[in-house]
Formats: sequence, structure tokens, C-alpha cells
Amino acid sequence: MDDSGRPQRVAIAHDWLTIPGGSEKVVARMLRMFPQAEIFTSVYDPAPWPPVITSRPVHTSFLNRIPGATRNYPRMLPLMNAAFESFDFTGFDLVLSSSHACAKNVITGPDTLHVCYCHTPMRHAWEPRFLAHEDIGRVERLVAEPLLAKLRRDDVIGSLRPDRFVANSSHVAHRIAKYYRREAEVIHPPVDIDRLLDEPRADAGFYLCAGRLAPYKRADLAVEACTRLGRPLKVAGTGRLADALAEAAGPNVELLGHVEDAELDALFLSARALLFPGEEDFGIVPVEAQAAGLPVIAYGVGGIRDTVIPGETGVFFAEQTADALCDAILEFEAGDWDPEAARRNARRFDPERFDADLAALIAREGAAREVPA
Repeated sequence: MDDSGRPQRVAIAHDWLTIPGGSEKVVARMLRMFPQAEIFTSVYDPAPWPPVITSRPVHTSFLNRIPGATRNYPRMLPLMNAAFESFDFTGFDLVLSSSHACAKNVITGPDTLHVCYCHTPMRHAWEPRFLAHEDIGRVERLVAEPLLAKLRRDDVIGSLRPDRFVANSSHVAHRIAKYYRREAEVIHPPVDIDRLLDEPRADAGFYLCAGRLAPYKRADLAVEACTRLGRPLKVAGTGRLADALAEAAGPNVELLGHVEDAELDALFLSARALLFPGEEDFGIVPVEAQAAGLPVIAYGVGGIRDTVIPGETGVFFAEQTADALCDAILEFEAGDWDPEAARRNARRFDPERFDADLAALIAREGAAREVPA
């Protein structure tokens, strides 16, 4: 630490750096807070990343030397714990782990402050219901049981290592308390809202569903509900469900595939409402939508309860079914929605607020560790 108590040598540990997503946006913001920071990760593909990541030291684990690691890293999960335990953090003042799997399991010395920003406890290990919609055969499920038991044991052991946990939502803080028996302070992730706050809206009458087409995100419910109601729907995103959604979609549903950021912003500004039928630990897309003045119709479980105000900036439905989503759409259509209310709500997630809250927590934890002379 320097004379002001600010850490001089900083490491940021992240599970893997392969495909950009919401957790990597948090890493990028941490790197802007600590320009001197070095990165530690299990597997790294430099191709998709901006200079804020590629311009600094990126330390990879032994897993990165395995051929095809950047494509097959999910299969390496049983080795991830050993990968993060292999890193040496001697001489670092601060380690920030950005973790939804094993990054928090790094081992630090007594003079190093370790703060874990937890996106979620390892979801598939602790909540097998998330596997319910995966295409996994009976034999694979039988093999998975002892593997998941080992992952849970390793996860609990790793949860003892951070000095302080930070959760990205109240939902995740509750899960940390349940599975790790640790207290976590909630600091919502930074969301790039400024680009949308002052842009004019022009409601074109269609509903929007945006994000990766992974089974647990339940875009299938949006497609089924809008097909049944005859409502126009645009689905932005790619993933394993694309072919199945195309087969289920009615003539009023348009699958856009991958869209660039500017095109997604245009969709936010011209949609009638965002449909968000999955359960997320936080969910950046609903915040971005509200920054554009767009109401949100969402499954009311998880991080969405921190980001959407029911009756004011959106509607919640209680069961993850197409029937419940249809009812929520009809409830939404009977209401009167103020775009400015959504935009005011989105301002709570400004990146500068994230910077200030995380910096204050690090300063408090650092001061608490100092031994009086």
C-alpha cells in the first residue's frame, strides 16, 4: 500500500477470458479503476478483447496450454480449482477476484487483501435445476452427480479464502449466505447507460427479447407467448436454441441472430417492451432497456427484483410458463408507462457509482487490516 492506503500492486483474477459477457464488463471497469493491475485467468483468447485487457500482463494457468482450451474450457471445470491455486500472488497488495466459478479459490498470503466480487456461487453445482433444460442424456447425468458433489466441496473450501465478499445483487448475497455462510455487501455492477438516457424513443409496437439463446434464459417462453397472442416479437442473439426457436416461431416472430451494439440500442429505443423470461443473478440487459425508457416484462425471481420496479418500470410474472408470460403481457398492455420513470431507475446503476462503492469498500477493508504502530 502507498502512504494514502491505496494498493500499489493489484491483481484481478477472473474465471476465464474467452467470450465477452456481463461479468467481463465488470472486469473491464475494475481495470479502469486500477490501471496498473495484472490479470490472472484460467484460459485466455486475446482475439475478442479491447485494449483495456490486451494491453496489460495476462497470466494464464496450465489449462491454457491444452489444445482447444479456448473452446472446450467448460469441460475443464474439474481442473479449474487446481488452476487458480497454482497462481502466485506474492508481493501483491490487493487481489480482486471476479468469480462465478473458481476465481475466488486463489490462495493469497497474509499481507494481501482479497476481495471477491461474486457474480454467483457456481450455479450448476448448487442448483441442478439449471441443468433441466440442457440436452444431457441419462448416462451423462449419472456421471455428473459425483462430479457436482466434488465441485460443491471445492467451492465451499474456496469460499473461505476471500477476506471480503461483494455480491452483484441481493439475490446473490442471499445465495452466498446460504451456500458459503458468508456475509456479502451488495454493489450492483456498472452498466453503460449514458449512451441511451437522452436518446428519443419511437415505439414501433414490437416486443423485444435479447441475449444469448441459452436454455436457462428461456427465450422459448417469449416466442411461445408472442406466437400465441399474435404479438410481433424480435429476438436478438445467438446460441444453441436458435434452431428450436425458429421451428416454434409463428409468422409474427423475427429471429435477428447476432446484432451489433448500435443495432441493439436502436431496438431498445423502438420496442414496446423488453421480455425477460429467464432467471438471472443480476441481468444487465433490463437496465440498458430502462435507460432507453423501455419497460420490462420479467420473470420476477433473481436479480431482476433489484433492477425493475413492478407497476412503475415493468411487470413481473410469478411462474416460468408461457401462460404466465401471456397474462403479464396483457397486464402490461392495460397499463400506462412513463419512459422517464424507467430512465430514472436506470441511473442507479451508473458506472461511477460502482467505482465509488467498490473503492470505499476496499479502503475500509484495507484500513481494518492495518496493525497500529
